[in-house]
Amino acid sequence: MILVYGRADDPPTRHTLDCLQEQDGPVVFIEQRALPYEDLSIDITSCGLGGAFLSGGRKVPLAEVTSVYARPLEPSVHGLEAGAQQHVARLHGLLVEWLDSAPALVVNRPRAMQGNASKPHQLQVIGAAGFTVPATLVTSDADEALRFWRTHGRVIYKSISGVRSIVRELDAESAERLPHLSSLPVQFQEYIPGVDVRVHVVGRECYAATIESDGMDYRYAHNHGAEPRLHSTTLPGDIAERCVTLAQAMELPLAGIDLRVNPEGEYVCFEVNPMPAYTYFESHTDLPIGEALARLLISPELNGEVPHGAGYRKSGTDSGSDPVHPSPSIPARL
Repeated sequence: MILVYGRADDPPTRHTLDCLQEQDGPVVFIEQRALPYEDLSIDITSCGLGGAFLSGGRKVPLAEVTSVYARPLEPSVHGLEAGAQQHVARLHGLLVEWLDSAPALVVNRPRAMQGNASKPHQLQVIGAAGFTVPATLVTSDADEALRFWRTHGRVIYKSISGVRSIVRELDAESAERLPHLSSLPVQFQEYIPGVDVRVHVVGRECYAATIESDGMDYRYAHNHGAEPRLHSTTLPGDIAERCVTLAQAMELPLAGIDLRVNPEGEYVCFEVNPMPAYTYFESHTDLPIGEALARLLISPELNGEVPHGAGYRKSGTDSGSDPVHPSPSIPARL
């Protein structure tokens, strides 16, 4: 049985449910907005975690859950009485704790998503996976930031936390605000020219898209009257395997990895999104990410360890530099 936890008005959650329905996946959907009317019991026995979720008069034994897709947004308690607010908070908290310990494939476990809470820490994991990362400075010292700027010529800055921030370039105007760093450290990085590539790792398959944009941060290009242009692409075999290795190291069956190909053809990695809104990229390309995710959830037994390179269909027969293509014909997972 597949458990989906989230909100039906959240596009990735809705699309995942639709893809599971198209593939006849046995699904139980826990709608976050219905938590005031639901209940959950969890038992810890010598055999492990047990219990059941009660939804709409239906009892769903947790032991029957084989996989989970969870996008737990902050529960809304607006307008609820105090008792109902406490019930929602308790139920949501129990579900999140269960997701971290459930003997099932969980996409993705909350503890794994915490890796995004510290971008400096995440950069170390990215580098350990073999990717080049930009020269980076995290500081609350204005003079240190100015020296870093002079050294690298062009520098961008962003938040060090998991809270989304707009990537901006450090210029004369923003440099005047550097004394405010004493209140909050900021992450500075050398500017890397090139083409943006977003890779969605689903299990052991990679779905890649190039993004052409005139803005520093393509996610907000529409604020300036421009829309980024997305195109599906293929990855060299070694880069695809590196993306899978990175996602596995972070315990993320689903990951959104942000790369940039510099003018020398080197793939530089910026960060990893542990809860990617993949529907944006799917709607602008021909990449069937939702179908791949549904197959992964339907057949979680294929999430076990495999030799490097397994699960890919290469266009060539020898070196790992061959392009890697999605393999939607392979049943079960991508």
